Amino acid sequence: MTRFLEASETAVDTRPPLSDVAEYAYAAITRGGATLIHLAGACPLAADGSTTPIGDVRGQAAVCVANLEQSLAAAGASITDLVKTTVYVASADQADLVAAWEVIRDGLAPHRPPSTLLGVAALGYDDQLVEIEAVAAIGASGP
Repeated sequence: MTRFLEASETAVDTRPPLSDVAEYAYAAITRGGATLIHLAGACPLAADGSTTPIGDVRGQAAVCVANLEQSLAAAGASITDLVKTTVYVASADQADLVAAWEVIRDGLAPHRPPSTLLGVAALGYDDQLVEIEAVAAIGASGP
C-alpha cells in the first residue's frame, strides 16, 4: 500500500509494490499557493549552545524534535505542516538509528511525513549525535 501525505491528511493509494512496513508516508504533495519552509537542521542544542544530553541518542532526538517545533512555530507552522524530514544519526550502529527514529516518530505523531534516516560519520557540533532537517508547507489550497 502506498501512502501519500496531502495537506495535513494522509490519503491512501493501494497501488503495489511499495511495502506498508514504513512508518511514514512515501510521498508528500503540496498544492498551488503553498509556501514552502526549508528549515536548517534541528540540533540537540540547549539555549546556551551546548549539546545536550551528551552520549544519549534518544535524549538528543527528543531535544531535536523540541527545537524543530520551535523553529516551525517561529515560521508560522507546526509539526502537521511537515512535508519531508531527513534524520541524521552519527553512528554506524543500526540500533542507534532505530532508537533516534522511534523518538522522532513518536514526537511527530500522529503526523507521518516522508522521511529519510541516515547514519553518518559525524555531525557539526561537539558531541552531537542527531540532527533533523525538514521542509514544511503552509497555506496550500485544496485540490
